[in-house]
Amino acid sequence: MGSSISKAVKMPQSLASVGVLKMKGLSVMGACAYSDIKTGRMHLQEHVLLVVLEGVYIVRYGDQEYTVRKNEMALLHKGIVVEYEKYGEADSRHVLDYMMFFLKDELLHDFMKLSSLPSSKSVSPAAATVHPVNERLLSYMASLKPYFAEPEGIQDELIKLKMLELLFDILDADQGLLNQILQLRQQRPTSIVEVVEKNLLNPVSLQDLAYLSGKSLSTFKREFRKIYNEPAFQWIRNRRLEKAKELLSNSRISITEVCLATGFENVSHFSKVWKKKYGVSPSVMRDRGAAAVHEQKNPND
Repeated sequence: MGSSISKAVKMPQSLASVGVLKMKGLSVMGACAYSDIKTGRMHLQEHVLLVVLEGVYIVRYGDQEYTVRKNEMALLHKGIVVEYEKYGEADSRHVLDYMMFFLKDELLHDFMKLSSLPSSKSVSPAAATVHPVNERLLSYMASLKPYFAEPEGIQDELIKLKMLELLFDILDADQGLLNQILQLRQQRPTSIVEVVEKNLLNPVSLQDLAYLSGKSLSTFKREFRKIYNEPAFQWIRNRRLEKAKELLSNSRISITEVCLATGFENVSHFSKVWKKKYGVSPSVMRDRGAAAVHEQKNPND
């Protein structure tokens, strides 16, 4: 199979070239195609329930990786940038068929009011895992398919009812996944500090971080400076360079790998800002460090 790389997209803001149902911020995305391997990045501003009906969808975040296969689903939390790899498998004629449900806090609040679950229910911690999709949920997914053919003709109220129906079906099907969803309600709004700490070493821009925080760029910069007492661009660049220096000094991975591991997108820019901060190029600093270690080990050379 071939491979293609798609540019980073902001979800659910940049929903294009796929079937989409939207109303007042509630979104469902459906995609079905013959697909070779495709890779890319997504910026998640909302919680996402990913359901795979055919094919494979691999999601990576930090040191975690989730492989979601046919008739499986996984919950992805908002405020992060994920890398993905998706493709159809040979035994199903390379068909890739999946849906993404964007779960806004307001929807979860309405669900709790309608369900028989007590609002003060204590939820035990549930790890993010891949869950099976049962027959009831498969029937629900099939009931959505006709709507994607003419999304403009679907009333907002019906989309909301279908989203609530999904949550009730999950309530019946999977207590572990339900606990994960209920935990989302207990979390406070994503803060600037959380977004920055989660994505510091990802190749994201200030615009991306503002988006993940749910703020305009100007508001993000202003609030960032209040918290960190330093302009956002300068603070983030310095933290990335400090981490890069740590990797350069304590590992033998290549300078290109150090660059990519610390949120810089190309080596030339990385080398330029490194030299501006440390006075020498990354390769010169590594050579000096190696020479110093050799001298300590062999003082009589």
